Amino acid sequence: MAVQTFDMIVIGAGPGGYVAAIRGAQLGMKVAIVEREALGGICLNWGCIPTKALLRSAEVFHLMQRAKEFGLRAEGIGFDLAEVVKRSRGVARQLSSGIGHLMKKNRITVFMGTATIPDRGKVTVRTGKGQEDLAAPSIVLATGARGRELPGLEPDGDLVWGYRDALVATRMPKKLLVIGSGAIGIEFASFFNTLGAETTVVEVMDRLLPVEDAEIAAFARKQFVKQGMTILEKTHVKTLDRVPGKGVIAHLESAGKTGTAEFDTVISAVGIIGNVEGLGLEALGVKIERSHVVTDAFCRTGVEGLYAIGDIAGAPWLAHKASHEGVMVAELIGGGHPQPIRPGSIPGCTYCQPQIASVGLTEAGAKEAGLEIRVGRFPFIGNGKAIALGEPEGLVKTIFDARTGELLGAHMVGAEVTELIQGYVIGRTLETTDAELIETVFPHPTLSEMMHESVLDAYGRALHF
Repeated sequence: MAVQTFDMIVIGAGPGGYVAAIRGAQLGMKVAIVEREALGGICLNWGCIPTKALLRSAEVFHLMQRAKEFGLRAEGIGFDLAEVVKRSRGVARQLSSGIGHLMKKNRITVFMGTATIPDRGKVTVRTGKGQEDLAAPSIVLATGARGRELPGLEPDGDLVWGYRDALVATRMPKKLLVIGSGAIGIEFASFFNTLGAETTVVEVMDRLLPVEDAEIAAFARKQFVKQGMTILEKTHVKTLDRVPGKGVIAHLESAGKTGTAEFDTVISAVGIIGNVEGLGLEALGVKIERSHVVTDAFCRTGVEGLYAIGDIAGAPWLAHKASHEGVMVAELIGGGHPQPIRPGSIPGCTYCQPQIASVGLTEAGAKEAGLEIRVGRFPFIGNGKAIALGEPEGLVKTIFDARTGELLGAHMVGAEVTELIQGYVIGRTLETTDAELIETVFPHPTLSEMMHESVLDAYGRALHF
């Protein structure tokens, strides 16, 4: 069989891989992309997008229940879980087909199958029709990651769900246990809790949302408890006793004490591991640590012509980070001189209720770095638009270097903060200081005014609180 040659081969068609392929094609390269499941990868088909569709349904349901607050009438409020899931899957299918159109538009050759790298510059793809042999001087690994499974907590699709099971839930949990309070866990907890499940979240660390600023995480925790969630921190789920047709008995340990609790459904969200198996990476000399490929700032693996982007290359495990890396690598392969990714300027967003968003250093992180800082805060209750929206619970927090005025970090919790955070991200990319932010005119009435007020508060100049 003849070997098909390309300038660049991308393995994995998620938000890192397909973007890398498009940028490579834009630069005039002959590009192939290999995908074993569905174009768009986990993010589009089983992650970012369908979860947001579910959460939007929950948000609308929540607002319907508050109709009286807005002078409206809504009777017989309810939901159809099957239809909620159907809408979510439809959104994912629509966008996945859109990726297929982009591949055709950019003349990218798509191979649906499983890839291995038998040697440098070579890729073998096993498809439903047989084997395809490909070659290119540059290969980009974008195979992503999957949910971590801990012994005794493995999903079974019935009583214990992984993220895929939760996305296509065929029944509504009555008493739900969510193991892990990262973005995935807390989003599913928020969704099912809003729809009426009695929800408990267990976190092994000493606080909920451990990667977030402690003050923001504490604020969010209070809101979750107010919504009826039970939060158990510094707690281990040792094992699960599964009783078919009945439920699960969870064995919990906290502060040396053990106990049990019964649930009808468990969602395991205990982290992710990189998809590094079966590619032939070890034989090539690729260094792998804790299931992730080790790379330099330009996503180079140390093996000539081989790059790794996105989740397979490690934290932060974010789609937008993967896409940006994909563009950077394509430009590097194309002979350009792109700037390396700046991890401190990559925003993180969690779409629970209330939303959480952040960029840069936390207050604790800035202090640990030995920096003298100024911290500003502004609550949603002081903002006219937030009150008009009926969303007065929230907080915007900014952290500055007291000596230089550099914006070190920004952290938010409240309505629509996942949209607001980009203002601070742009500020960090442009190396904006407190002076520019203070002089910036923010439109009124908007939630964004709280960003300005938070900056002003860092210097004792807040106007509306």
